Amino acid sequence: MADQNPRIIVEKNPSQARLDELKFKSWPKWGCSPGKYHLKYEAEEICYIVRGKVKVYPKPPSSLSSSSDAEVEWCVEFGAGDIVTFPKGLSCTWDVSLSVDKHYIFLSS
Repeated sequence: MADQNPRIIVEKNPSQARLDELKFKSWPKWGCSPGKYHLKYEAEEICYIVRGKVKVYPKPPSSLSSSSDAEVEWCVEFGAGDIVTFPKGLSCTWDVSLSVDKHYIFLSS
């Protein structure tokens, strides 16, 4: 059975070689102030967090929304210096506690 719960991958303290491989400085930039933002990823995204602090609360897939496990809220935390990969199809809420600046790229499938 396919994975019903898309995973957010956080790379903490990536090496300079990894950063050079990504060439993230050529990617577009995006930023936001503290607050809550509801997002849906239509494509896989990789981003490098330049500054800020975020907790992301993934929304369970609709196929799981009736199970009691879906009631357990969990989050993924990341911040400045992290590389984060968001899977295509993910719906989530960003809870930004420190203003975010990031470089990002969407990957085509």
